[in-house]
Amino acid sequence: MEILDVNTNTISGPVPLDLGQRMTNLRWINLGYNSLGTGGAGDLRFIDSLTNCTELQNLAIYANGFGGVLPDAIVNLSTQLNQFLAGGNQFVGSIPSSITNFVNLATLGLESNYFSGTILFDIGKLKDLQILSLGTNELSGAIPSSIGNLTRLFELSLEENNFTGSIHWSIDNITGLQSVNLSYNSFVGSIPKAIGGLSSLSSLNLAHNSFIDALPEEIGKLQNLEVLDLSENKWSGGMPNNLGHCLRLEQLYLEDNTFQGQIPSSFSSLKGIVDLDLSRNNLSGQIPVDLEKLMLLKNLNLSFNNLQGEVPSEGVFKNISIVSLQGNLELCGGIPELRLSACPLQKTANERHNLAFRFEIIAPVVVVSITLAALLVFLYRKRKSEKTFNSQSSVEEEFLRVSYNDLLKATDGFSLTNLIGNGSFGTVYKGILHQDEKLVAVKGLNLEQLGASKSFIAECEALRNTRHRKNLLKLITACSSVDHEGNDFKALVFEFMPNRSLEDWLHPRGDASSQSRNLSLAQRLSIAIDVASALYYLHNSCERPIIHSDLKPSNVLLNEDMTANVGDFRLVKFLAISGTQINRGHTESTVIKGSIGYIAPEYALGRKRSKAGDVYSYGILLLEMLTGKGPTDDMFVNGLSLYEFSKRALPEQVMEIVDPRLLLEESNVAVNNTENQEVREAKQRECLISLVRIGVACSAESPGERMDIKDALK
Repeated sequence: MEILDVNTNTISGPVPLDLGQRMTNLRWINLGYNSLGTGGAGDLRFIDSLTNCTELQNLAIYANGFGGVLPDAIVNLSTQLNQFLAGGNQFVGSIPSSITNFVNLATLGLESNYFSGTILFDIGKLKDLQILSLGTNELSGAIPSSIGNLTRLFELSLEENNFTGSIHWSIDNITGLQSVNLSYNSFVGSIPKAIGGLSSLSSLNLAHNSFIDALPEEIGKLQNLEVLDLSENKWSGGMPNNLGHCLRLEQLYLEDNTFQGQIPSSFSSLKGIVDLDLSRNNLSGQIPVDLEKLMLLKNLNLSFNNLQGEVPSEGVFKNISIVSLQGNLELCGGIPELRLSACPLQKTANERHNLAFRFEIIAPVVVVSITLAALLVFLYRKRKSEKTFNSQSSVEEEFLRVSYNDLLKATDGFSLTNLIGNGSFGTVYKGILHQDEKLVAVKGLNLEQLGASKSFIAECEALRNTRHRKNLLKLITACSSVDHEGNDFKALVFEFMPNRSLEDWLHPRGDASSQSRNLSLAQRLSIAIDVASALYYLHNSCERPIIHSDLKPSNVLLNEDMTANVGDFRLVKFLAISGTQINRGHTESTVIKGSIGYIAPEYALGRKRSKAGDVYSYGILLLEMLTGKGPTDDMFVNGLSLYEFSKRALPEQVMEIVDPRLLLEESNVAVNNTENQEVREAKQRECLISLVRIGVACSAESPGERMDIKDALK
C-alpha cells in the first residue's frame, strides 16, 4: 500500500496505532474531512508508527477534530515530507520548531486551530515552501524577517490572528507571490514601496488592521491584481490615481478609512471591476461620469462620504440595486428612484428670455400631447388585464438555463475548496456562473437521501411563487439533469450570501475568527425586521400564502451589507386564500416537520401547520437573538424553556438575560457617541424590553395568544 486516501467520509476514530507499522510503504496519507478525533491529547498517537514510513511525502489530517498539541514524534517523520495539512482541527500550544527539519516541505497548512505563540524565527529554512497557511489561530508577535527567505512562496495566509508590527520583512525577495492575506490582525505602519515588484500578485488582503499613511504609488504597478482589500484601516491622503492601471481588478475594497480628495477618474479604466466599495471615507468632489461605463459592476458603494453635485444617470447608475449613495448630503439628480433633490438650474438672463419665448411656442403642442397621452393611458389600462397571463411566462424566461457541465465548471469540479456547507438533503458549494460571472451558491441534492426529490420540487415551487424584492433568498435557477456517469442530478442555484447564516454569528465556533464576529443591537434589530418582513410577505402577499415551517437562525442568511434573507423552503406548505390547506389529493403527514426547539407546541398534538406556527418559530428566533441562547441550550431543563426564561425576566431583569456580547458591542459604540451615557443606556434598556416582549408574545404556548406577524413587524 502506497496511497491511502479516505478523504471526505463519515469515518470515526481512533486511527489505528499501528498504521505505519503495517503499511511501511505509504507515500500519501489523506484522512481529511472525517471524524477521527475526540479533541483530546491522545488523538495523534498514531503518528509514532508513521516514522516507519520512510518514503512519506504527503500527510493530510485536516478537519477531523483532532486535539491536543502536535506531538514531538512529528520530528521523526520522513524528511521527504512535501505536504503537511492539519488545518480545521483543535490543536493548541505553539507550532513545533521541529517542522523546520522538513526541508522539502512545499505546503504547510495549520489554519483554523488554536495555535498560540509566535511564528518560528527559523521558518526561513523551508526554502521550498510554496504555501504557508496559518490563518484563524491565536498567533501573535511580529512576522520574522526570515520569512523573506521563502523565495518560492506564492500563497501566504496569516489572517485572523493577533499579529503586530509592520511589513518590514524582505517582501521584494518573494517575487512569485500570488496571494497575500494579512487581514484581521493588528499590523501597523505602511505598505513598503517594494510591493510594486510583485508582478505576479493577484490577491492582496490587508483589511481590518491599523495600517496608516498614504498608499504608495507603486501599488499601481500590480498589473495582475484581481482582488485588493484595504478596508477598515487608517489609510489617509488621496487614492492613487494609477490604481486605474490595474486593469485586471475585479474587487476593490477601500471602505472605512480616511481617504480624502476626489474619486480618481482613472477608475473608469477598470473594465473588469465587479465590486467597488469606497464608502465611509472623506471623499469629496463629483462622481466621475465615466464610471457609467463599468458594465460588469455589480456593487458600487460610495455611501457616507462628502461627495457633491449631480449623480450620473446612465449605465450602472440606472440600477438602484447596484449603487449605494446614502450619507452624501450634497448629491443631487440621478434617477428618480434615488429620491435625491433636483440639481439647481443656473440660467443667465438671456437664457431665461429664450426659455420664455420657447414656452409660448410649445405650449399648444404640450396641450395636444397631454390629450393624446391620456388617451394612450386609457387604452393601456384596458389591455393590461389581457396581458396578465403572458407576464407569468416572461418572468420564467428570465431564469438562466444551466447544465450539469455548467455547474461543474462553476464550482471547479465541486472542489472541496468551494465547499461552504452541508444540508439535510445535499451539499452547498460556492461557484461562479460563467454566463454572467455571477458569484452563486450551488445546492446539489443527494438523491439517495429519502425525500430529497420531494424537497427539490417543494423548494422550486415555493420560490416560483414568491416575487419579493428582498428578505427571501433569491433562486437564480435550477438544474435537473444527469451527471457524467448517467446518474440523476438535481441542483438549485442561489444568490451567494457572503456573511453566511445568522447561526454563524449567534453561535460562532470558538476559534480566533469568532472573536471579532458579533452583532450590535442595531444589527440584530435590523435582522429581526428583515425576517419579520419576509414572514409577513409569505403569509399575506404571495399569490398563494406560504407556511415556511422551518424558521431558525441557520435558515436566515446575510448578504454583504448584513441584510437578512430567509431561505430553505423544503418544508413549505401552501394555503388557499382563505387560509385552509390546498387539497392535493392527500392528507398532511403526521410526522412533525421542523427543527427541535423551533417547532410550535401544537404540532406535537397533531395540529396542522399554520401561520401561528411560523410566528412561534419567529418568537423563539427573536429571543435567541437577544439572549444569545438557543432553545436547546443545556440550561433549559426541568420545565424551564427559553420562553419562560425570557418571560420571567420582564421587565426588571431583562438587562441580566441579554447576550453580554451585545452589551459589549453597545459599550464600544458609546465610546464614540456624544450622547449622555445615562440617556443612551435608558433608551437601550427600553428597546431591549420592548423586543423581549415581542419575542414572548410571538412564542406564547397557545396559538390564539400569539401576536400576529403584522403587529410584530409594526
